[in-house]
Amino acid sequence: MKKSVFFLSAVAIALLTASCNKSLPEELDLKVNPDPMTVKAGKVDVEITGTFPEKKFLKKALVNVTPVLKYGDNEENEIVGETTTYVGEKVTENGILVNQATGATVSQQFSCNYVPEMATAKLYLRVNGKVGKTEYDEEIPDILVAENINATSQLANAKDNKGAVTPDKYQRVIQEMQEADIKFLVMQANLRKSETESEAVKNLQAAIKAANDSANKEINKLEVLGYASPDGTVNLNENLADKRQKEAANFLQKQFKKDKINVNIEGGSTAEDWDGFKELMENSNIQDKELVLRVLSMYSDPEERETQIKNLSAVYENIAEEILPALRRSRLILTTDLIGKSDEEISKLAEEDAAQLSLEELLYAATLKDDPNEKAKIYNKAIELYPDDFRAYNNLGIIKFDQGDVAEARRCYSKALEIEPANPDVNYNAAIAAMADGDLDKAEEYLGKAAGTDADLNAAMGTLYTLKGDYNNAKKAYGSSATNNAAVQQILDQDYAAARQTLANVKEPNATTAYLSAVVGARTNDREAVYSNLRTAIERDAAMKDKAAKDVEFKSFKEDETFLEIVK
Repeated sequence: MKKSVFFLSAVAIALLTASCNKSLPEELDLKVNPDPMTVKAGKVDVEITGTFPEKKFLKKALVNVTPVLKYGDNEENEIVGETTTYVGEKVTENGILVNQATGATVSQQFSCNYVPEMATAKLYLRVNGKVGKTEYDEEIPDILVAENINATSQLANAKDNKGAVTPDKYQRVIQEMQEADIKFLVMQANLRKSETESEAVKNLQAAIKAANDSANKEINKLEVLGYASPDGTVNLNENLADKRQKEAANFLQKQFKKDKINVNIEGGSTAEDWDGFKELMENSNIQDKELVLRVLSMYSDPEERETQIKNLSAVYENIAEEILPALRRSRLILTTDLIGKSDEEISKLAEEDAAQLSLEELLYAATLKDDPNEKAKIYNKAIELYPDDFRAYNNLGIIKFDQGDVAEARRCYSKALEIEPANPDVNYNAAIAAMADGDLDKAEEYLGKAAGTDADLNAAMGTLYTLKGDYNNAKKAYGSSATNNAAVQQILDQDYAAARQTLANVKEPNATTAYLSAVVGARTNDREAVYSNLRTAIERDAAMKDKAAKDVEFKSFKEDETFLEIVK
């Protein structure tokens, strides 16, 4: 900003004359950088520059200049910066020497941490000093040098990053499979008692009956498949495989009739079971099995395969003894569905008797609740009953973070990391909470362990860089992330077209989304965008009204009737 009189010239004249009646020197420029004052990495850093004119600074003058930031509605809110002392040529005290004949170009720094109350702020210079033995203090009022702080960077915040929930593994329907083989002699399809009364077949029959009688089990599918070994002609094998399938299916149907079970059997047959042959060969200890497997890969025609394998006479004898008999079979394949508790049952037990639920059921119960407090109760119960599992701690931390209890969220994440220190989702969440707490170094450490999280790690890294004031790396990290924080970065880069597009693509737009769109409108002189988006922002969050009224982004709208109507 520019003032009609540079502060140090004014001070020098005041000290020289000790009277406000003397005229001050011609207009001089006072510059502050940045203009307006701006928040970066949570701090307000300002440089104030100017010049002592030639022949104006008295040789016996000592001038103390202290930057003071006054902010908020309370007049006592002020931050006092470091004092710089300027001295004339005949002063013995320490200070920056100002030659009376030449004058001097000088600068002072002011820095402070930003707080929201600084939405309205003014930077003054507080001056006192002396000429010789005559001291001047109260005679010189604070001199205004800058006002308004642009805090748009503060609209980037950790809460823009969604927490990474560690999911339950609950499945209401779990499928179980059970198999049994009924083997046949070569060239035959008749059932043998030794096979139908084998332990595997009896166990499968018992499983069918149990599923039929159970309240929480259902038979999903029962398959009976007939096979023939790949020796002999194709026509013969087709007939054998089909008969073997039917014989086994008829056997089961008779058993079902006795037990009064109604089960549909799905059938099929494989004339030459080359897949089964290959699997058995791979798992066998037959000498030269690699040679046989090579034949399978070289020839696709079934008859050619059989011929080539039979030519390996020394090997074929072992194949005929160990491999082929196992392929003359019917496969009985039972698929059952184990049906868990209903959502209603799980919800009720979670409230009344959580100990009756497994860990996965309890974690799943939390997902059935919409109220965060009810979710939190269930996660606390899961922690009580299953303290060695990290997921309840992590998910409870997300709820506490969303509710604004950052300290409790960090405690939860810390507990989760004690149990599972390498989990990427928990490290990601811990990083977000650390950012919200201003612990940026710890946040960076956590993010270094978050690779593999399902959350948007790039957006989180972008947020970290933005909060640290590293805007170049923030831009690279955000990439194509469509978040409010990414839009803040684009606004700071003055890439308003990109910011407008990013904000339009935010998945869950909120008050900040609309407010940022209004800022883009103000910076591009799009008044309708300012009006419409501010109305939306205020509808979503009434606090945006006061924020907009004080925001330097809308400085050019302070006399605009429509704007004033919106924020009044």
